[in-house]
Order: sequence, then structure tokens, then C-alpha cells
Amino acid sequence: MHVEKGNKKILWFRNNLRTHDASYWKYMAPNDEVIAVYCIEPNWFEVTNHGWKKMEVFRAKFLLESLQVLQQNLSKFGIQLYVFQKSASEAFQDIYSEFPFDTIISQNEWNSEEFLIENAIKTTFPNVKWNTFYDQFLIHPEDLLFSIQDLPNVFTAYRKKVEQNWDVKNCVELPNEKFTSVELSFSKEILTLEDLGYESMSIDHRSAFPFEGGENAALKHLKEYIWDYQQIKTYKETRNELVGVNYSTKFSAWLANGSLSPRIIYQEIRKFEQEVIANESTYWVLFELLWRDFFKCVSLKFGDALFYQSGILNRKYHWKQNPTVIQNWIDGKTEYDFVNANMLELKLTGWMSNRGRQNVASYFAKEKEQDWRIGASYFEAFLIDYDVHSNYGNWNYLAGVGNDPRDRKFNIELQAKNYDAFHVFRNLWLTKNKVEV
Repeated sequence: MHVEKGNKKILWFRNNLRTHDASYWKYMAPNDEVIAVYCIEPNWFEVTNHGWKKMEVFRAKFLLESLQVLQQNLSKFGIQLYVFQKSASEAFQDIYSEFPFDTIISQNEWNSEEFLIENAIKTTFPNVKWNTFYDQFLIHPEDLLFSIQDLPNVFTAYRKKVEQNWDVKNCVELPNEKFTSVELSFSKEILTLEDLGYESMSIDHRSAFPFEGGENAALKHLKEYIWDYQQIKTYKETRNELVGVNYSTKFSAWLANGSLSPRIIYQEIRKFEQEVIANESTYWVLFELLWRDFFKCVSLKFGDALFYQSGILNRKYHWKQNPTVIQNWIDGKTEYDFVNANMLELKLTGWMSNRGRQNVASYFAKEKEQDWRIGASYFEAFLIDYDVHSNYGNWNYLAGVGNDPRDRKFNIELQAKNYDAFHVFRNLWLTKNKVEV
């Protein structure tokens, strides 16, 4: 690929916080002057009208850890990462006075908030060249056998089309050379939780997700899960469990902020299938990666309808907003101990199992008929692995305004009996005064 040489380039990170399998390497030449930038937007810490910040402490901690690792890994290629606690358009203006960049390299983001951030930069710097790419997909939208506008609205139809081809590109190799190092006057320190207005926190010993952020931890976990412990062989049997670090892949948080590439997961699974075993479980991890891609495609197709009360189906319900019902849901004080245990786990750790998420969302939207967007906003704030497309896609789905052709409602007592028959999970979170001495 022909790349202009000797340019001043900004590598603008968004939800692609990694050096492995990164398309941005294709847009840089060794004698380009390159700096990397990440902007922590001020509105992430503003309290919403529901009473919580857009990003609460668990995801913030994971983000800062991811940035620390990214900074270390980029430095090996002569690239300095600068992290700004201000809007991207302001940060870029500050940078330009010292480093008059001519190119911005960035991952595509398309939702309205991300679009506004990008548009503010484009308005301020109309002559700057942009190189953009999709690095958050397993299968890039342009590699699908159909256009996004022709995306099937039911996952099964989408999956069957995709599985005819599995057009997954090879991972992008790391470069062999260093880039021209640029030193600017801005601080190189990665911010702390206290800098962002949070109190420091320790991980609850019961957490099913005690992992650190960043691609190093992600790649280590990938290797352990697939190769060292070969837990992937039993994923289908264990994925609906509720207690401990081993019941599911736990890839989602690293995937969400781009510390882990979905293509490297695919590559390792295919290799494992060739060298060790291919079974229902190895397929089922790929199946879940397709769900993730599907919701990103749904978001591309429907745009902001994903965030409307009537959802992508434009289906009108009479939604309620009862402060007591909402607070009881958050505090784990509902009539269902299974809902309560899951909500306390989320509140105290920033994590909840997939099984738990489906049940508490169904309870909130279907049983209590509360405005599903409030539940989605709470998940956005607290989940370590919050991903805008999966979160709002799933809430659309479970609220009956999305991609569920059956519009199901969960029988929560039956779910608790099926998945926590011996009350191990509920006892873990609901036993009074459970403190480790």
C-alpha cells in the first residue's frame, strides 16, 4: 500500500486500545512523525438525570489500566501516547500549536456522540486528511455478502449467511521498524482514578472478573483460556454458570475497549480446532463473536433508533418510570433473590454474567415495564465490559423493541432453579455481613 512519507500524523485512539492486529500500522511509514492521543471526554463523568455518571469507577479503572499498557507498548515503536482529560477538539487544538499535524488516523465510530466529537475536529481542521478503518469487527462490514441496509433483522438469518463464507481477514502484523519519535510539552502521566474524581477501589474478592485492563493481560488470558487450560473445550457446558472466573471466556471487557482483537481470538480458535479438537464449544465461542458483530451491524443499519424508546422496531409501549421500582432493582431489593444477587454483583464489581443480564433486564422491562433506556444507562455506567452496540442492542432485544422475533419474557424463578439450583450464587451475594477476615 502506498503511504505518503514524512507526514505529521496523529494516531487517535478510541475503542481500539491495542498494538496487535491494528489497521493503523498500514497508514504509517518509518519517517512519519507520529504521536498517539487518547481523550477522556469530560461528559463521561457528568451525572446523568438518572443519578449516575456515564462511566462509573469499574470501567474507568479498567480504561486507565488499558491506557497504561498501550502507552508502554507504543513506546517500543517510538510512539508517545498522550492522554488528555478534555474534549478531543480542544486537545487537538492544543496539540496543533506544537505539532501541526496533517493526518489523523482513527478507528471508525458511528453513533451520535462519537460522530459529534469527530465532527467538531473536522470543523476545526477542514484540511486535515483522515485515514479510518473498522477494527472492532470480526468480519468487516465491507466484507459481508450483503450491504448493511440488507442486514437480516434476525440473528439466525445473518449467521447462516456469514457462515457460508467466514470472510475473516488475517491479523495485521506488528511493524519491524520504529517511527520518528516526537516529544511534546504535554504530560506523559496516565491519570489516576482520583484525578478523574473517583475514590480508589479494591476488587471484591467474590468478583468473577478480577482481571486488569490492557492488551498484555488480554493476550495472556487468551493463551491461558484456549491453550494452557483448554477451557474452551467445555465452554458450551459452562457458559451459563454464575460463580468464579472460569465459567465463560471473559474476553468481553478487553473486546469492548479494543484491547483484544476479535480476529486474534478467531485465529487462535481455528488453530486449536486444527491441532487439538473442534467441537460444539469451540464453535460456540465463534457463535458469540458473531452475535457481537451482529449488534454492531444493527447499530450501523439503524443508527440512533437503537437509543429511542421505541427501539429499532419503532414499537410503542406504555413505559413507566417509577423511582422506587428502579431503586429497588439497583439495590437488589426486588421480590426475586436471583435478580437481587445479580444486581448486587454488578453494583459491587462491575460484572454480571450473561444469564444474569438477561434475567434482570427482562424483569426491569417486561415484568415491571420500566423504561428500558434507564436500565441500559445503568449498565452503561457500571459494566466493565460496556460496549454501546451490544448493550443497547441487547436491551432493545429484551425490551421487545429489537431483534427478538419471539419477544420472550424470562421466568425468573425457573431460571434461578435451572442455573442456581443449590443457591451457591445467591448465597455468595445475599448472605448478610459476608466479610473476609
